[in-house]
Amino acid sequence: MEPDLAHRLRGWSLVLPESAVITHLTAAALRGWWLPQALPQPVFAAVAERDRHPQRHGLKVLRLNGNGTVEQVDGVRLATPAETLLTCAADLDVLDLVVLADSALHLGHCTTADLVEATCARRRGVRMLREVLPLLDGRSESAWESVLRLLHVTADVEVEPQHEIRTAAGTFVARADLWLVGTRRIHEYDGADHRDVETHRADLARERRLVDDRWERCGYTAREVLRRGGEIIAAADAALQRSWHPGRLAAWRDLVSRSSYGSAGRRRLLERWAPTNR
Repeated sequence: MEPDLAHRLRGWSLVLPESAVITHLTAAALRGWWLPQALPQPVFAAVAERDRHPQRHGLKVLRLNGNGTVEQVDGVRLATPAETLLTCAADLDVLDLVVLADSALHLGHCTTADLVEATCARRRGVRMLREVLPLLDGRSESAWESVLRLLHVTADVEVEPQHEIRTAAGTFVARADLWLVGTRRIHEYDGADHRDVETHRADLARERRLVDDRWERCGYTAREVLRRGGEIIAAADAALQRSWHPGRLAAWRDLVSRSSYGSAGRRRLLERWAPTNR
């Protein structure tokens, strides 16, 4: 979250009607959720149907469709987490929405039941939210871990997030981002935080414990997850002793393309959020 976001949003509240709530990606950012790929975007607010609202550059106003429940965060009126995700679902595709919803579930800001209830409405976003519900997992601990998990799920690789590995004697070895179920192989996201000296030292000790217990660990960067997904799928195929199928990689590339991580998805969102001439 940008340091002055709450202050900026309190400023916007001065020109918005009393019914207004902050929603969509703006509310997600203020709540500290993991966000999709950064894109220029307006401040998203929603107001009651009866209320007039200002037309300002950098502001996109929607009509309130939820149950009217409002939550206060840092002095800012926000739509509920479930309503926020449903509003996001009207614009975002699967990969982006999974990252957001995993974060909301992980932080305990909403439950799966809350999201199921939100899909009972008749409005834009319901179809997409229903589509991602089976893909969500609140055990995810970062946005890129969610992306990596979805790569495996799309490739029909069964994985278990945050799998605890112990020796036959019960001694703790490690907790893995993703265990390829049925194998002794784990796939993990390696971010910039792993370059810290102390973190690197702990990582090396952890890897030695895994080797000693005959586990194979593969770490992947964000670039590899997005651009070299075929290699990750092939590694999983080898571990599972199954043959390569090009359709699995095609499905993943399509998912990336439609999201904010792909050029087509970014272009679609930028066009959708572009200010209108009035």
